[in-house]
Amino acid sequence: MNNFDFFMNDVVQTSRNEIVEAGYTELKTPEEVDKALTKDGTTFVMINSVCGCAGGIARPAAAYAVNVATKPDQFVTVFAGQDKEATERAREYFTGYPPSSPSFALLKDGKILKMIERYEIEGHDPSQVAYKIESLFDEYCK
Repeated sequence: MNNFDFFMNDVVQTSRNEIVEAGYTELKTPEEVDKALTKDGTTFVMINSVCGCAGGIARPAAAYAVNVATKPDQFVTVFAGQDKEATERAREYFTGYPPSSPSFALLKDGKILKMIERYEIEGHDPSQVAYKIESLFDEYCK
């Protein structure tokens, strides 16, 4: 293993830890995805990644989202490019939306309600993305 591999392993682990410490349950297998995304109620999914907009915008906005007044029943995350099978399975639930990472999906009873795609994250400020998330929760979560 060369230095780059060590560096990337550290970046990936830091990215994982950041979102789990914020209060998200990490889904690493297709079975975990199915179990979580088919639960009754609302589920917010963060599709994590190692890109700069994930670390500088999406994860800070995701961390903010767990503290708002109106929120979904559960917060979960899959890691694009790392837990490939779990991410592919999660994307099967996001009908009508192309693969995008980082991104966010809001589901109810296993059905997609809305996504915040990468183009709505990249180039924006974390507070703008947090506002989009909070607006989704206000509209769909009771």
